[in-house]
Amino acid sequence: MSDDLLLGGAAGSQVKLALRYANRHGLVAGATGTGKTVTLQCLAEGFSDAGVPVFLADVKGDLSGLASAGSSSTAVEERVAHIGMDGFHPRPYPVAFWDLFGERGVSVRTTVTEMGPQLLARLLELNDTQEGVLTLLFEVADDEGLLLVDLADLRTGLAYLAEHAGELAGTVRVARSSVDAILRRLLVLERAGGDRFFGEPALALDDLMQCARDGRGVVNILAAETLIDNPRAYAMFLLWLLAELFETLPEVGDPDKPVLVFFFDEAHLLFRDAPSVLLEKVEQVVRLIRSKGVGVWFVTQSPADIPDPVLAQLGNRVQHALRAYTPKERRAVRVAAESFRPNPALDTAAVIGELGVGEALVSTLGPKAVPTPVERVLLRPPYSRMGPLGDAERVALVAGDPNQRRYAQAVDPRSAHEILRERMEKARQEAGSNKAQAQTPAGKGRSRGRESAGEAFVKSVARSLGSATGRRLGERLLRGVLGSLLK
Repeated sequence: MSDDLLLGGAAGSQVKLALRYANRHGLVAGATGTGKTVTLQCLAEGFSDAGVPVFLADVKGDLSGLASAGSSSTAVEERVAHIGMDGFHPRPYPVAFWDLFGERGVSVRTTVTEMGPQLLARLLELNDTQEGVLTLLFEVADDEGLLLVDLADLRTGLAYLAEHAGELAGTVRVARSSVDAILRRLLVLERAGGDRFFGEPALALDDLMQCARDGRGVVNILAAETLIDNPRAYAMFLLWLLAELFETLPEVGDPDKPVLVFFFDEAHLLFRDAPSVLLEKVEQVVRLIRSKGVGVWFVTQSPADIPDPVLAQLGNRVQHALRAYTPKERRAVRVAAESFRPNPALDTAAVIGELGVGEALVSTLGPKAVPTPVERVLLRPPYSRMGPLGDAERVALVAGDPNQRRYAQAVDPRSAHEILRERMEKARQEAGSNKAQAQTPAGKGRSRGRESAGEAFVKSVARSLGSATGRRLGERLLRGVLGSLLK
């Protein structure tokens, strides 16, 4: 197995990516129609051949062709000969299809608890006050040992918090208007498919890090053709997945090859209108996840789409053509040119606008992780199909996926929704019983000094909460840098 991943050819020699530095992250950029998708496909093939699992989002549906062998043509044969590729044989790759909506792949679910308050608040577009209410709910749920699995748990928990926040020691009053605003956002999320995303069984990260029987890494493809219509949900899901990888995987330092490579297509959606606190945490995850053996590649139109602190962490770069017709576009070209290590034989800024389809400026990490000078590279053709699978082909592959047995059927466990409803029903019954006793004629059961119905209700809730808190003493859940559950 080679230590290098072939990218293409330049000046009579081959240009390769060293696998041992692939966890130093990367960038694939270029204008629409310049070949970014094919480059992503070739990178996925190379990592798979090296035994590295891959996760990527298929925004246009084209990457499903990885599951089928490509075909040769005169143009492909000429490129293969020019690059000097020996033994070019089209072949399919081991692929697993995933879908948040369970329509074009195996269902992907997570729980509300694992998503965490910060990412969820971002997804719901909450203001600071509303995010504070949501965070308080997670704190109470953690203290009480309540599972927040799906949106029903979240709704019931919010309603309970609004009614009883004052009875919980150490909490503040919760405005009903804030709760109502969050509930309205939840309704919008539910109608957008959020009810299918939140639930059990939750995705196990190990299922994204499998190898086929022949030793090649499985290419996990997220169907994002519909998801991309909700950019915020798309960005938050991928960021959640990245955070889960960061918080779950052990430290491995710099392995000979990555344990997983993560491609974030349409990466500008992650950073658009993102608050500074979120950007800081994204930078933190990208910077530190390298030591977990995970390589993160951002795919976008321009390096200017990526914040400078994150861009500085991307050691491997493939830059396709950029068009410069406006002052803004010319600035983007300058940013792209300045992000490379200079090559005296190459006017980088000028070449960016001259690149043809399938060409790119490439700089990778060389010995001692030092960036190589930028080169103009003719990228290799993929071994798999360039273009999407047919519907029948895709359905057959999904039906035969072993993951279907685990994730196809949703499960509704006993969680916050059921527990809190029982508590509230019990409290209402006790309050009703006390009311009836209060109406009993004097001398037949109600003694002087008996507690009122309201007092009984409060004490019942307090007893319930107190007992749960006692059971959970010392078991409070920890949360990671993005507010998701820290395992």
